[in-house]
Amino acid sequence: IMNSKNNDLQSTDRKSSGFDLSQKKCIVSDLDGTVFIGRKPIDGTVAFIKKYGDSLEFFFLSNNTSMIPEDYIALLNSFGITTDRKHIIAPHGPLIKYLSEEKLNNIFLIANQRYTEFLKNELPELNINGSSNNCQTVVIAYDTELTYEKLKNASLILQKDNIKFLATHNDEVCPTEQGLIPDAGSILALLESSTGRKPHRIFGKPNRELLSSVLEKYESDEIVIVGDRLYTDKLLADRAGIDFILVLSGESTGFDAEKGVSPPRLILNDLGELLD
Repeated sequence: IMNSKNNDLQSTDRKSSGFDLSQKKCIVSDLDGTVFIGRKPIDGTVAFIKKYGDSLEFFFLSNNTSMIPEDYIALLNSFGITTDRKHIIAPHGPLIKYLSEEKLNNIFLIANQRYTEFLKNELPELNINGSSNNCQTVVIAYDTELTYEKLKNASLILQKDNIKFLATHNDEVCPTEQGLIPDAGSILALLESSTGRKPHRIFGKPNRELLSSVLEKYESDEIVIVGDRLYTDKLLADRAGIDFILVLSGESTGFDAEKGVSPPRLILNDLGELLD
């Protein structure tokens, strides 16, 4: 819940930003904390997407690798938002490309069963969590079925210098209806503590590669990115030279935005405020 200071910050920012939605052709929207929390829709943002779905092209961007693209499509459809797989942007794309190009066929994966099966379907030649003697890389996703056994095995494998260390993303927490819960970044912090190692490659936001298909179609000034996290969503926008709207419906607060070097173009409770 925003207090009066956050409300004042948001109101002032809207008036002074000069943001013109009519100049945009494409919106890249974060999902968790922006369009929904858990499985509960953020009504204002959903109403905005429905209103502008025919005049703006919407891409939906998420670091959350506890779900697969089809899960997001089904969830958005349940809110009355129509989309398809080519409009879902997530770390699995660059991860799969990298594993294939580097011929990393033997991996130790920390992920839930649904995401594990998704990767197997996308890369049939992948050998997941086989013999540690043949392992080439450890891959960390957002594992909602995490066990101590998985953490122990990953730690032991990572103590070998020749093992690559990859992560789908490094979000520290994930917003849910009950509050913030540990995400992949928290798993990475634990493994860093036990092994002294950090991933040498992270595929999710703020990796600019995620936007490659969008930037092939639109100029950067025709796009706006919407999200609730400054350290992933805004940083991605900054790296791509794209306007950023911070929504306060998820992780970040107006106070967090005040601390930044450059402010978001807009700060809103949710996108529904642009319907006024």
